[in-house]
Amino acid sequence: MIKLTSMEPTRIQTETLIIPVCPDQAIHRSKAIRAWIRQALAVHTFQAKKGEDLALHHLPDVKASRILFVGLGNQADVTLESYRQAAGTGIRLSQHAAAGDAVLVVPDGDTGADLTRDDILAAMAEGALLSNHAPSHYKSEHQTLPLKSIRLQTDTALVRKSQIALKRTTAICTSTLLARDWVNLPANEKSPDQLARLMAQAARRHGIKATILDEKKIGALKMGALLAVGAGSAHPPRLLLLEYHPPKARGTIALVGKGVTFDAGGLNLKPTGSIELMKIDMAGGAAVAASVIATAQTGARQRVVGVIPLVENMVSGEAFRPGDIVRSTNGRTIEIGNTDAEGRLILADALAYAAKAYRPRVMIDMATLTGACVVALGEKIAGLFSPDDALRDLIDQAGRDVYERCWPMPLPEDYRELLKSELADMRNIGPGRWGGAIVAALFLSEFTGKTRWAHIDIAGPAYHKKSSPYGQPGATGFGVRLLCRTIAALETQ
Repeated sequence: MIKLTSMEPTRIQTETLIIPVCPDQAIHRSKAIRAWIRQALAVHTFQAKKGEDLALHHLPDVKASRILFVGLGNQADVTLESYRQAAGTGIRLSQHAAAGDAVLVVPDGDTGADLTRDDILAAMAEGALLSNHAPSHYKSEHQTLPLKSIRLQTDTALVRKSQIALKRTTAICTSTLLARDWVNLPANEKSPDQLARLMAQAARRHGIKATILDEKKIGALKMGALLAVGAGSAHPPRLLLLEYHPPKARGTIALVGKGVTFDAGGLNLKPTGSIELMKIDMAGGAAVAASVIATAQTGARQRVVGVIPLVENMVSGEAFRPGDIVRSTNGRTIEIGNTDAEGRLILADALAYAAKAYRPRVMIDMATLTGACVVALGEKIAGLFSPDDALRDLIDQAGRDVYERCWPMPLPEDYRELLKSELADMRNIGPGRWGGAIVAALFLSEFTGKTRWAHIDIAGPAYHKKSSPYGQPGATGFGVRLLCRTIAALETQ
């Protein structure tokens, strides 16, 4: 939980008082804070460059046990992401073996013409909340624990003004951490049924209707692609449907998320070096479920539904094979060229179902879909595909706003030739290895009908092996803040 305070910094009792600093501009009005910053900058190892930090302990006439200065870099280069990262760094450095507390000082001086204090406060709250998280519940001993208390210090007027915005930020960040926890769970604790129940429980706590369809009901819907992918596992597939439906809802937005709880690759078995992290192949589904929960908490005026196919792609005598032909719920037949191109198969049935059952005005799917997208864009940027220029631009801007970056990718019509099959309506892969992310997106587009649709490939940014300023090693929760910002933007249309 994070709170606001307008108490003077000199009077605040806390373990750590965190102050962001620009070396070339006074961004705080307080004479005391300016004096402390001068002391910090007098230490030759601290120049307040981006990412630098310095702690001063037990300063005279200060009730905080220590002051932690975090560099932002020169003012001209400072963005809201700079404040997010500074807050995250400050909270991370404040954590230790016993749960403590910290106070972040929100700048009130010259922060630049493009940055409002409201936005800076929200960005710092995001960085603090996302950083204050323990990713592992399995260690016997913890070197660091999340802080029990975080406060943001600012003036009385901004405290009053920012209460509602802070609740919204808290809801979205809490949901992001929930998505991280689901992705970090080991596969032996999140079979399709187990994960469906965990997500449904979390959703129902916030008044969201949650329905879990078992393999019989999936069969009744003629979702042959989803059933085929799950055929090799001892744990049958599930289809999770989440529905947030406020009174007088203004249209429907459908979110579809890939939920492969473990991807062995099927008979096209993944090799060592690729298979170890395949518990994360449900990160798109986690982001969708968490986004619906956050949407309910923030009181969106639109109906938002989540459609999450959950399946294990395993190897057994029952597993589907290369060369098999399966029929999707919309009647299209698919020749299996590779069993490790399974995500697009389960999404095909989910997209076709969402388009028909809910008739949404917008449909967005999110998936750890292709290694090709990681090759193209690296581990920090998602691939964004849509035939709808306005929707693509809206999502792109939402990603810039929350720093969950997307890069618009092409959907060239002539590449559809790569999906042609001699025996079925289409194949699930192209004949070669090139353009894999584009081919996958084109495959998905065959199941969206006439719905405005976008596909976000998060194979790169869903999981990081190293820590970041406001993220520990492991799942990032990428996509929750992006989807929530997108939904908010769509409300204005």
